Amino acid sequence: MTVKLDEKLEPIFQDVLHRNPGESEFHQAVHEVLETLGPVLVKYPEFADKKIIQRICEPERQIIFRVPWQDDSGEIHINRAFRVEFNSALGPYKGGMRFHPSVYLGIIKFLGFEQIFKNALTGLPIGGGKGGSDFDPKGKSDDEIMRFCQSMMTELYRHLGEYTDVPAGDIGVGGREIGYLFGQYKRITNRYESGVFTGKGLDWGGSRARTEATGYGTVFFTHEMLKARGDSLDGKTVVVSGSGNVAIYAIEKAHELGAKVIACSDSQGMIVHEKGIDLQTLKRIKEVERRRISAYTEYHKDAKYVEDGNIWSVPCDVALPCATQNELNGKDAKMLVENGCVAVAEGANMPTTPEGIIVFQDAKIAYGPGKAANAGGVATSALEMQQNASRDSWTFDYTQKRLEEIMIDIHKNCYETAAEFGAEGNYVLGANINGFLRVAKAMNAMGVI
Repeated sequence: MTVKLDEKLEPIFQDVLHRNPGESEFHQAVHEVLETLGPVLVKYPEFADKKIIQRICEPERQIIFRVPWQDDSGEIHINRAFRVEFNSALGPYKGGMRFHPSVYLGIIKFLGFEQIFKNALTGLPIGGGKGGSDFDPKGKSDDEIMRFCQSMMTELYRHLGEYTDVPAGDIGVGGREIGYLFGQYKRITNRYESGVFTGKGLDWGGSRARTEATGYGTVFFTHEMLKARGDSLDGKTVVVSGSGNVAIYAIEKAHELGAKVIACSDSQGMIVHEKGIDLQTLKRIKEVERRRISAYTEYHKDAKYVEDGNIWSVPCDVALPCATQNELNGKDAKMLVENGCVAVAEGANMPTTPEGIIVFQDAKIAYGPGKAANAGGVATSALEMQQNASRDSWTFDYTQKRLEEIMIDIHKNCYETAAEFGAEGNYVLGANINGFLRVAKAMNAMGVI
């Protein structure tokens, strides 16, 4: 079940389907934006005349290449890698690199398309792009990951630059992988171009608070949504899907703001701990020991591990999907609403299916889409670029304060835009239209390029 498109937008969507067959995630992301843009074309008919929407839906550049590498036993493997440079109207392409077996062109295009509007919402001068590979870092040695990253960068480096395209991390790409990728870029180009990668180590140009930024930003946005309703996070029970970087730091900030996170998960199951998730135990298991979430019960006997459990069945006040795309469907959304959930904010990219979004909107709960709620990560990446450009280093507290200010502004802009277009409280419409207008106006000013 999807929302019917405006008659001017339906032919554009059909063209996207025709030109991009088999890319279901990309189709979903495009439809989710187009279904909110009908009122924009009424107010700004020049965007239709200049075919701005058609141009936004077509990436400026799509790069696909092979990555051959050798494992520790001498066997050669060949992976496929991508970089989709989607839109540079507001600044250099900016977006993460994902290493996961599920990666194919459609997922990279969906992520890149979302990144255009997410980056625009930050108000910072960054365009939208995304990249990755079907390489799976799980179970690989450090040397194998290094060889893969070096092989990948040997091709990709020619397309990057601090004024051209600035990658970062994503699923499967953390500080270790960024280090190997940047090291090979530096080696090939003979330039110490710090601003060409974000998510770097603190000793070599990284930003304090970047690790925490996406999770923290999601919780800041949640707090603002609740505040707009005369409520707060204080005393709320929260469930968070995932147990990676975004989830861990969403849990940390939720606890700091007075909430109690009672459940989190990984790809094999979930932990429910009614006393509240012990963050130090979770960090030890996931960041140090790199073990499955089931190990949590070794340290906390009163916690319950449920293999293949559905985290959205756990009653809560606030739900934060922080794992992966399409992890929360219509049935899950109904369970959350029936169990008393009052707010959902997306720490992951497009984790809620279209059916789930409709359930949340019909129930009139506070629902923050990923392009707004998880924009804190890329916002802090842009702050890292600023520090690199000025050869400066900022404190954690200063960077976190800038992050909080940006998330407050994103919420304000989404809220006010939704109200301007007659849909107060609809953050999906507010985020899509606000982000779209920033990009569309820049594209219109630059002519047909």
